[in-house]
Amino acid sequence: MDDLDLNLLPALDALLDEGSVARAAVRLRLSPSAMSRTLSRLRAATGDPLLVRAGRGLVPTPRAIELRERVGPLVREAEGVLRPAVALDLAKLERAFTLRVSDGFVDNFGPALLAHVAADAPGVLLRFVQKLDRDTAGLRDGSVDLETGVVSRETGPEVRARALFHDRFVGVVREGHALTDGSITAARYAAERHILGPRGTSDRGPVDAALAGLGLERRIATVVTGFASALALVRGSDLVAAVPERHTDSMRSGLFAFPLPFDVPEVTVSMHWHPRNDADPAHHWLRECLRDACHEKRDGPRRAS
Repeated sequence: MDDLDLNLLPALDALLDEGSVARAAVRLRLSPSAMSRTLSRLRAATGDPLLVRAGRGLVPTPRAIELRERVGPLVREAEGVLRPAVALDLAKLERAFTLRVSDGFVDNFGPALLAHVAADAPGVLLRFVQKLDRDTAGLRDGSVDLETGVVSRETGPEVRARALFHDRFVGVVREGHALTDGSITAARYAAERHILGPRGTSDRGPVDAALAGLGLERRIATVVTGFASALALVRGSDLVAAVPERHTDSMRSGLFAFPLPFDVPEVTVSMHWHPRNDADPAHHWLRECLRDACHEKRDGPRRAS
């Protein structure tokens, strides 16, 4: 790094943008001779003449044309890094955020979140993408700004998390199902044919763990990748689904939901983000909007039927 002079970057940007030593000198408040010396240093550093005489003016070399597309944004980014942060003006904020969320999250919390965002920053666009697995690579590479879900072994160790709400699993069947009549016991529940939800076949999750503790095992008839698919199958069959209550609240209309007849630990749904966004005021504002949207439904219906 001793031989690397980053002060040359603004000079290179000015020279390539202006195409003139004299105009670049005026732009950087230097004398023409000082600018000429800087051009000589740039030629030595890049191994290219950069600007060559053509009649009374200078024209860029192919290497200079290539660098011109790169050096301008690089200088602007460096200036932004070293400039003190300015106060966030939400009314003028123009930005798009990508949120990776589990099935059902948009149905239940999306309207409240969009209302918060529109009220504060109408120029902000929210892009929702479905979370099909627990891989947090999108947070690391910057393609995803926020995720929602349960912290697990697959969550990257550097990922930040903040709890949004607690949820519990409930059983769901169609109206008129045999389980809607009489007391629902663990044995009656296990004897039905079941839908295995998004966790997949390799990890049946807390419901099966709780049943195993009672010496019971449910019969899996089909496997789905989302709660919406599970509930759609419930509507048209005698299958039973176990779904998170708050997460699927607005999706269970017309179905019969019941507390599971055995103890299943609650889950904590959190928002996840990469630490690169910790100090970003716009990202911090979005996190608060998401938290507020989830808390607004905190006292909503705890049972659907």
